[in-house]
Amino acid sequence: MARKIPLLPLRELIVFPHEVVPLFVGREKSINALEEAMASDRSILLCAQKKAKVNDPRPDGIHTFGTIGSIIQLLRLPDGTVKVLVEGKSRAKIGRYIDHDKYFLVEVDVVEPSAVTVEEEPELAALMRSVQATFENYVKLNKRVPPELAASVASIDNPSRMADTIAAHVNFKLSAKQELLETESVRARLEKLYELMQNEIEILQVEKKIRTRVKKQMEKNQKEYYLNEQMQAIQKELGSQDEFKNEIAELEEKVRRKKMSAEATDRLKKELRKLKMMSPMSAEATVVRNYIDTVLALPWDERTVEKLDVDEAEKILDQDHYGLEKPKERIIEYLAVRSLVPKLKGPILCLVGPPGVGKTSLAKSVARATNRKFVRVSLGGVRDEAEIRGHRRTYIGAMPGKIIQGLRKAGSANPVFLLDEIDKISMDFRGDPSAAMLEVLDPEQNQAFVDHFLDLDYDLSDVLFLCTANSLHSIPLPLQDRMEIIELTGYTDEEKGKICRQYLIPKQLEANGLSTVEVTFTDQAVGELIHHYTKEAGVRNLERAVGSVVRKLAREYIKEGKKKKAYKVDVRTVQRLLGPQKFRYNVAETNDQIGMTNGLAVTIFGGDLLPAEVTVSAGKGKVTLTGKLGEVMQESAQAAVTYVRSRSLSFGLEPDFYEHIDFHVHFPEGAVPKDGPSAGVTIVTSLVSALLQVPVRKDVAMTGEINLRGKVLPIGGLKDKLLAAFRGGMKTVICPRDNEKDLQDVPKNVLKALEVKLADTIDDVLRAALSMPPEDHPNAPFRKFMSGELVAGPADWRAVAQYLDERRRKDRAAHESEHGPH
Repeated sequence: MARKIPLLPLRELIVFPHEVVPLFVGREKSINALEEAMASDRSILLCAQKKAKVNDPRPDGIHTFGTIGSIIQLLRLPDGTVKVLVEGKSRAKIGRYIDHDKYFLVEVDVVEPSAVTVEEEPELAALMRSVQATFENYVKLNKRVPPELAASVASIDNPSRMADTIAAHVNFKLSAKQELLETESVRARLEKLYELMQNEIEILQVEKKIRTRVKKQMEKNQKEYYLNEQMQAIQKELGSQDEFKNEIAELEEKVRRKKMSAEATDRLKKELRKLKMMSPMSAEATVVRNYIDTVLALPWDERTVEKLDVDEAEKILDQDHYGLEKPKERIIEYLAVRSLVPKLKGPILCLVGPPGVGKTSLAKSVARATNRKFVRVSLGGVRDEAEIRGHRRTYIGAMPGKIIQGLRKAGSANPVFLLDEIDKISMDFRGDPSAAMLEVLDPEQNQAFVDHFLDLDYDLSDVLFLCTANSLHSIPLPLQDRMEIIELTGYTDEEKGKICRQYLIPKQLEANGLSTVEVTFTDQAVGELIHHYTKEAGVRNLERAVGSVVRKLAREYIKEGKKKKAYKVDVRTVQRLLGPQKFRYNVAETNDQIGMTNGLAVTIFGGDLLPAEVTVSAGKGKVTLTGKLGEVMQESAQAAVTYVRSRSLSFGLEPDFYEHIDFHVHFPEGAVPKDGPSAGVTIVTSLVSALLQVPVRKDVAMTGEINLRGKVLPIGGLKDKLLAAFRGGMKTVICPRDNEKDLQDVPKNVLKALEVKLADTIDDVLRAALSMPPEDHPNAPFRKFMSGELVAGPADWRAVAQYLDERRRKDRAAHESEHGPH
């Protein structure tokens, strides 16, 4: 039955039937509603607001379900607010709001509890018992609920009243309490209450475990603190406390004497003041002491006296290394300028070259030539930014980065600092170390380098940084921009021979105990080691091979009773001691071959001949590429095929010749990965040779990239490639004209032995590489092309279109003559 009743909106509170609640009311509308209720039958509807922060709620901001309460007591307070004691009577649902200015007046429908008795439904009785037992467990875990409440709930036999009483005293969320209030079915209300209490009990059990664990830890800490205090008292009686004071006094004296920046001195004084107030046994004191020791150990003002004698430095560099003219010249330039300018920002030199050419050992020689300390840091595999910049002191086990650690190890503020394998830096979720290197390797910034552990400005401008790398492509461009790149190419066979005789053989004889025995290596034996037992750009494996020969000679020397005083190592001796030959360099074929061209490539072993083979067979225009080619090389091969197809008329081929044949392009040594664009001219030459059955000269090697218009584009590594052609017995080498400037780096004896032809277009390459005289070939257009009468233009599309139109016309006429008009 509907009834009119004033409404009191509640903030963050829900009142259940049979619950007595004190309320403090201050809003004018709410006070008016209470006065109206007192004037009538003291009944008022208690509904919760949806948003507690709203001061003047609208009807749509108030829940529709609430509790009709009876006002037991009302007391006006001096500040104008009202304290009221209300008892919940029954559930009610708002039907509609009645317009009223002074307070909310609503028409409600009372929700009577279902008249279900426990005797009639045994299932309900079982549910009540479960709820009651769960509530008892909740009361045991929650100390805020008085234990007497469990006994009071146990005496309630009305299921609806039991559910409301428990819901009023359990710490549920407001949304859960509102849901319980709106649930009319007693059974559904008990089931929901049981589920919510189980969740609360699980949370309380976890909280209890946490409290127990924290309490034990606090007890342990208190015990340790008490024992530490006792230990300090005992140590004080024994006099060991004075040791800590003496240590602090010693540190203060070191700080006073140490020449540091003003910032570092002030920081250490503050840290010492903190250390004095700490217990010597505390963990924090250990961290502070470690920080002070690290800062004091750094070479803030300690420098070695730099040797600036250019002639002496040049002599030392030549003693230690043969060749390497460019890096030596740059070091000598630095020393010359350094002798003229007192304060010079240290250059950042990056030596890039294949393994074993002497990059790391050159850095040691630079340190010896300049009388500087030498420190080396390997960056291979470094993937954490903190390894460069250090860890902050908040972390356990924090330490400075590799730069500060290296300077501490060197004990000098102006060492030669080698950053080895800088191209092997990687990155992960902990940051990018190469980005942290940007500040280290920038002469404009590194005079104020900040390590996270030190948190102080440290001047790196006097450090001579040298970096080494095997390749540039893996070094980020911003980092490359901060370094002066010096490329070290592989050694020539002549240079390897001189290095072997002047450095490696004496070094290995000394290392293996044969320095007193006369051991002579013939030139042929050294050449055998270089050509057939090693294959590299540097001399690292050559040194191992020499060492292996010397060790086997040492064994024979011991077996013979140390009587033999001289050994001569020739080719036969090398083969006897080291076994069969391990490597061979690709050499020229004995005869001119069709479809096979000698290309040139640069590998990790230096330059090498890279033959390209092409065969054609009946098919449907399929192009097969084999030899473990990289993406760039595959694209170069596809460009070569497209170029040959576009120049079909120049070569005397039918424009649709490719529709009837398949191409197979192969590079031998299929297990070795190959990539790069410089094989373009090689592939075109092999394709034209195979299509026209014209042999390629066996003594010609070539290199160059091509585009779709037949222009020969420049390449890299020309020196290594010409050395490979020289080793392989080539007579002529074809290379792009744009690489003419690189010929000055090639040894003179190599240029004297080779005829270097500079090509602008693929026409120049084909005329120099194909061996059949033009007059002997049956193909008239090709004869004109080879003799220079016919030059392939940018495109022959008109001629191709005319040819195809003529071809279709002839095919149609032939069809009509045989089968009649279509």
